[in-house]
Amino acid sequence: MIKKKIRHIQRYRDIVYAFTKHGFGFIMKELGLIDLLSVPKRVFVEGNKSLNSRTTGERIRLFLEELGPTFVKIGQIASTRPDVIPAEILQELVKLQDRVSIFSFDEVKRILELELADTLENSFAEFCETPLAAASIGQVHYAVLLSVEPVAIKIQRPNIMGVIETDLEIMQDLARLAESRIDWVERYQIRTIIEELSKSLREELDYENEGRNTEKISKQFKEDPKVHIPKVYWEYTTKKILTMEFIDGIKLNEVEKLEEEGFDTKVLGEKVVNAIFHQILIDGFFHGDPHPGNIVALPGQVIAFMDFGMVGRITPDMRSHIASFVIALMRKNTSEVVKAITNMGLVPDDVNVKQLHSDIDKLREKYLDVPFSQMSVGMAVNELFSVAYRHKIQIPTDLTILGKTLLTLEGTVEKLNHEISILAVAEPFGRQLLIDRFKPKNMAEFAWSNFTEYGNILHEFPKTIKDFTSVMKKGKMQIEISTPEIESVLKKLNTISNRLSFSIVLLAFSIILVGVIIGASLSGQTSILLSKIPMIEIGFGIAAIMFLLLLYSIFKSGRF
Repeated sequence: MIKKKIRHIQRYRDIVYAFTKHGFGFIMKELGLIDLLSVPKRVFVEGNKSLNSRTTGERIRLFLEELGPTFVKIGQIASTRPDVIPAEILQELVKLQDRVSIFSFDEVKRILELELADTLENSFAEFCETPLAAASIGQVHYAVLLSVEPVAIKIQRPNIMGVIETDLEIMQDLARLAESRIDWVERYQIRTIIEELSKSLREELDYENEGRNTEKISKQFKEDPKVHIPKVYWEYTTKKILTMEFIDGIKLNEVEKLEEEGFDTKVLGEKVVNAIFHQILIDGFFHGDPHPGNIVALPGQVIAFMDFGMVGRITPDMRSHIASFVIALMRKNTSEVVKAITNMGLVPDDVNVKQLHSDIDKLREKYLDVPFSQMSVGMAVNELFSVAYRHKIQIPTDLTILGKTLLTLEGTVEKLNHEISILAVAEPFGRQLLIDRFKPKNMAEFAWSNFTEYGNILHEFPKTIKDFTSVMKKGKMQIEISTPEIESVLKKLNTISNRLSFSIVLLAFSIILVGVIIGASLSGQTSILLSKIPMIEIGFGIAAIMFLLLLYSIFKSGRF
């Protein structure tokens, strides 16, 4: 481990320099890396200038772009997490650009021949040396197979896997170090966020995974001739190369060209919305980045989706929670809305429930009477995630990808025709989701699922009780009570105990005094000692003194 860190010392230095140069040197200083890596003072001067001239979001974007492919991709993936990243920073993350040069054809040829275990000439009838597009992870080339089928081949950059793994390892090290030294880093679970983003990036690096995603979505539309998904050629696909059917169409961001070619942009927009909501609400597996560059129009008002490196998954349970959320909104029931959100995410123990209810109420009232045609789904999603961020509610990754997808979808459709309402087009899907939830078959499956779960709980119950009693016998039982009203409860208990004490003391002295009087009366005699001592007066005096002392102590505590 130490040898590995020494080998990567220059990369550590590059990262610390970039932090400092863009005004985040104070973080590196708290981690003790400024002195360790001997950062020059001039870098601090540049950082101070950056502080004065740019916003925090701009500085983060420039910092990520300077550090290259890994950090750019992490930033792009992070832009899908509005539940953990403030809105002003997200606005800059979506601007992140891959500033990369193309790699040489010699490298392309070397990688292809190594992966396919054959020469380029034996594999392809034609191969274009100039790439169609280049990005931080790979670049795309046009080719023709020996079977005369045109294809687009995505080829991973040479050695990019090693570069990315090194950067991810360093990021994890820095996150661990930061959590041990900086309070707010642990509070916002930075290391967990980096682990999630790293997992997403590793999935994008596996081109076989992207091929499987493509085929899975292709099956969703096998009966729909108006939606086309490119074919994957598995005999020319590995973890580092992906060969797919070449799609020659017009990208949806080229609106003028679409209109010139006679396409109805409103129809195209509605088809895109229908296709995305079919993926989300019917199949629960959807394209995670439907921006205009990833969707093209083909003759006959057909739309084709491309690039399935990022996808989202919505489980049946999560779709059920979404249905609960929709039902609660329809019923204007804030408590049920909060419950649905709680079921969707991880609500912290110390959440302010009253404030959360208040924020949800405000959001509900804002969109209560807004017609579908005037509602911005992007704004609604942003505001919902802002509430989650404010209350430190961690939304599951797939739900944040869903939010990002809806935001991107709205932008795509707006370019085609600003009169299209995403929610109006999606309404039938939402209605179907609610109807499906209450179908006898689905309700029976849900009941059976719960029945088996409860059966397992009952089966484990005797063992759980045995373990519990064993812990009790050993005296290792610890009970922790944590509730916002605990102080109030304790005060009330204290008040009750004081009043009980007061009553018991008076009662005791009364009984003793009455006993003395009754005893003297029944004997018919008065002892010399008792006759000479005014017992009743003394008893009353002691009772009065005790009463006054007790009363004073209770009133002094303020808990009577």
